[in-house]
Order: sequence, then C-alpha cells, then structure tokens
Amino acid sequence: MTDISAKNKPEKIFEPLELRHGKPLRNRIAKAAMEENLGGEEHLPNPRLFQLYETWSRGGVGLIITGNVMVDARALTNPGAVILDNQAPLEPFREWAAAAHSGGAQVWMQISHPGRQIGRGMPGIKIAPSAVPLDMGQHSKRFDMPKEMTQAEIEDVIERFVITATRAAEADFDGVELHAAHGYLLSQFLSPLTNLRADEWGGELQGRSKLLREIVSRTRAAVPENFAIGVKINSADFQRGGFDVADASVVVQMLGDLGVDMVEISGGSYESPAMQGYTRDQRTLDREAYFLTFAEEINKVAPMPLMVTGGITRRHTAERVIDAGIAMVGIGTALSVMPDLPNRWRNAETMAPALAEPKFKDKGIASLAKMAQVQYQLQRVADGKQPRPQTSPTRILLESQLQERKALKAYKEWLARRENA
Repeated sequence: MTDISAKNKPEKIFEPLELRHGKPLRNRIAKAAMEENLGGEEHLPNPRLFQLYETWSRGGVGLIITGNVMVDARALTNPGAVILDNQAPLEPFREWAAAAHSGGAQVWMQISHPGRQIGRGMPGIKIAPSAVPLDMGQHSKRFDMPKEMTQAEIEDVIERFVITATRAAEADFDGVELHAAHGYLLSQFLSPLTNLRADEWGGELQGRSKLLREIVSRTRAAVPENFAIGVKINSADFQRGGFDVADASVVVQMLGDLGVDMVEISGGSYESPAMQGYTRDQRTLDREAYFLTFAEEINKVAPMPLMVTGGITRRHTAERVIDAGIAMVGIGTALSVMPDLPNRWRNAETMAPALAEPKFKDKGIASLAKMAQVQYQLQRVADGKQPRPQTSPTRILLESQLQERKALKAYKEWLARRENA
C-alpha cells in the first residue's frame, strides 16, 4: 500500500539522532529487544545469531538492541539465553557486533537479570528485593517463592551488571541498555508491589530506585566516554498500586543526572503482559504504539531522548510517534516478520504482516504463544529462511515447549559442569 501524502512529508524517522555519548544514530528506527532464545551450547552468540543480526542491519534500522543478555549464569529467563559474564570468551561477541554493524546500524546490548521471573524447573538462584511470589492465578505454581536478597547479593548484582557492560564495550558494542522493565529484577526493585524492603534499597522511590541508579553510575564510570548507556523502564506495571507514570517521570529525571543517553518506555510484566497488549488493571492501551500516551507525559520532564515500543507496524504510526516529540521508534514483532521494514518505508507506506492471533482464552497461555510465535519467526530468519507469520500458534507453542525441554536439559548439565569446575 502506498500513501502518496507520505512522499511529500519530511522523513523525520530517517533523520539522524545525536546522543550525549557515542556516535549519532543514522535514523530514528530501532530494532527493539526480543527474546531470541538462540544462544549456543555454551550460551554464546553463534552463526544463527550473526545471520539474524546481519539481516536486520541491512534492513535499514538505525539502532539494534539485542535480546536480553544475562549477567549471571545462574539466573536465566530461558535455557537458551546468551550469557556475558567474566568467564565468557569475547570473540563470539565481537563477531555478533560485527554482524550487527555490517549494514550500517549501531548495536547496543540489552543486559538483564530476571530476579524472581524464572520458571520453577530452572536451576540456579531465584532472588528478589523481597520474598513476594508471582501472582499469575492458576499459573502461579510455575514459579518458586523468591529469596529476599542480602546486602552482599545486591552488591554482587551491581558488580555483574558493570562487568557485562564493560565487556560489551570491549567486544565492540556501541552501548548497553539496562533492562529495568517487564518485571525483571531492576523493575522488581522499582515497584512498591515487589519491593517491601525497609532498608536503603526500599521504601520511597528514592530507595527503590537506588539499585538502578548505582548500576548506571558505576557503569558510566567504568565504560569509555563514547559508549552509550540506555535504560528500559515501565511506564507502568499495569497493576493496581504498582509503579506508575508519575514514578517513571521521577526516575527518568534521576537518570538524566547520571549520564543516561536514552530511555525506552514500555510496560507490564509476567503478571500483567502489557508489552503484548494485555493489562491486568483493565487500562486500555493504544492500538499501536501502546505506550505513546504515557511517553508523552514522561517526555515533559525527560532530559534525554525517549524511545517508545509496543505494536508499531506502520510508517504512519512511526511518524506519529516522532511528531509527538518522542525521539526514537522501537519495533519488535514487525521486524521478526519483515526484517527490511525500514528500507520498505523509504519507498512506500508498508505495513508488516500480522502474526496469526492465538485463540486461547487463558491470557497466560496466549502470552506464551505470542512469545513463541515471534521466536519461531526469528529462528527462520536466523536459518536464512523467510518468516511464516500465519503458521498455527498452537503448533508453534507445542514445538517451542519441546525445544525448551531439550534446552533445559542441556543448560542443567552445562551449569553443573561450570560450577564443579
């Protein structure tokens, strides 16, 4: 579909973006982080990831943010995750960065710790600011009660984030994005629903944000001046009494004082997967650019560029985000089914094909199916194949469960060998 009027409008989404640290981004379109589940046997980047990231870079995005890389081998979101700690060899990561750079994009590594959001069958550690279990209704039994973190464990997490960030810089990445959204560990500290601590790491927002601020501050001091630091935060938890847009606005102002280059605005968690269009508190999200309204509110006080993600598939929507004063458009699912979408946008108003809609009444299962669908498309691109967006979600979910069981067995064996060594 071609929108004639689009040809006469300034191509704002293709203008470069200056950052406080690092090189300018060539345009305002970012490949947002998606969980690829493509880590190799040693949880390192491999040729499949290189193929996938080269495809995105040549597809025209200005910035590629990787799927979340784990800072602690004992705490993974899934058994196929990539890990960058002080034991991982750097050469596979350098190859990964080179593949992402090959078409002219910059690449930031999203680094993360899942905290309590680790499935019951996974080995390792399940820690959180407070011993608050996940409330997922009938699916709550899929997760263990987390252990409340000690002061020593908090310091250990800070050190792990800094190590991963500095090693990412050594591996030729252009920056990192700290994942403080979607209910992962840093998000757990920010939320009053999951952080019930009475010490310096809890209480009011100043205390609940201390872990994130410490990691940003120590990372900024450890990485080169030309290395960018981004942060991904929730606009809201979308749960009553949780972290909300007023909290996000204050945290964004704090991060500006610490030299953060860009903040990505998202929302939700495993309990309320707003990032997939579902909310637990019944708030209505925009049909595309789910979190744009919230980002506009935060942008009034933000001292750095903001990025918005969530359901963006059309150039018209991307232009609407930029016209609203948001600096960067983050695209995920659409780039899993049409990796060259930005290049197509240069010539015509093109909408990425939609994935087949999962027909599960249970929102938890529907959310799992959506994640599996995206991973299926990424795996096809990583294997040099064309995406198949209309493949049955039920079939994909069943196949992904089988793959995860095999990967879990391999991860348990690998972690045991590593710890014994």
